[in-house]
Amino acid sequence: MLGIIGKKVSQSQKFLEDGTRIPVTQVSTGGNVVVSLKTSDKDKYSAVQIGMGIRKNFNKPSLGHAKKAGLEKPARFLREIRAWNTDESPLPQVGSTIKAEDVLKPGDIVDITGKSKGKGYAGVVKRHHFKGGPRTHGQSDRERAPGSIGQTTTPGRVYKGKRMAGRMGNATATLKNLMVVDVSGDDVFIKGLVPGALNSLVVIRKTGESKKFIPLWKETAADAQSLPQAEAQESKEEKIEPVSLEEEEKSAAQAEVMPQTEPLTQAVDSAEEGQTPATHDETSDKPEETKKGEKNAS
Repeated sequence: MLGIIGKKVSQSQKFLEDGTRIPVTQVSTGGNVVVSLKTSDKDKYSAVQIGMGIRKNFNKPSLGHAKKAGLEKPARFLREIRAWNTDESPLPQVGSTIKAEDVLKPGDIVDITGKSKGKGYAGVVKRHHFKGGPRTHGQSDRERAPGSIGQTTTPGRVYKGKRMAGRMGNATATLKNLMVVDVSGDDVFIKGLVPGALNSLVVIRKTGESKKFIPLWKETAADAQSLPQAEAQESKEEKIEPVSLEEEEKSAAQAEVMPQTEPLTQAVDSAEEGQTPATHDETSDKPEETKKGEKNAS
């Protein structure tokens, strides 16, 4: 069997082991039960009918169909998934439970089918991405118009399936070639976005396997222990605060003033102790020639 049904739970993001960030959709597949089997001898094709959930309001035919599978109440959702190569992989038994690990594994390529969100009545620009008409030459009412929809006398009609305005969304949509990046219990994590609103039903069908699969990055016990140690080392390191220009100018001015104030402070201290302060001899700074001239003059 190559498929399973589930419920869209959430959309988020995760990282691969090489550091790539990817969008991830979580699908819950718990409660998948085989309700009926379709065989080629009786039904002319091979398929497995899977049920999920519990229906609140039901009638006697649906109850009888559920009792054949050993269920007390009918399933809320019933979907059939075609089975191929039944000789190599036999079909599961009626009433058995299907787990996600039995069908899917990381690296599988799948097609996902769901019902898209309803967006109401929409025009051709929003619904089919039409360009619209030009603004020039006085065409003020043709910016979002579809334009011509038919031909001349031949064929003289509009072809069936012509893209026009109408109800947008609320229809079955299938996204192909999506990848399963992780399977954890009943939860399947799929790379990319899945059609439908939250808590809506989706059908996952396996189509192949990826040759370039990169697993998700998962935090180990060693990584969890290394984080507190790294934070502790960062807190021990001294943080160098930047010094502003005003503080630098103040410190430079104080350095220039300090040598001039030291002799004055020494003189005040010596006067308090009763000692005569040492005076500065002005003649000692004069050159020898001026000193000799003063002696001869005397």
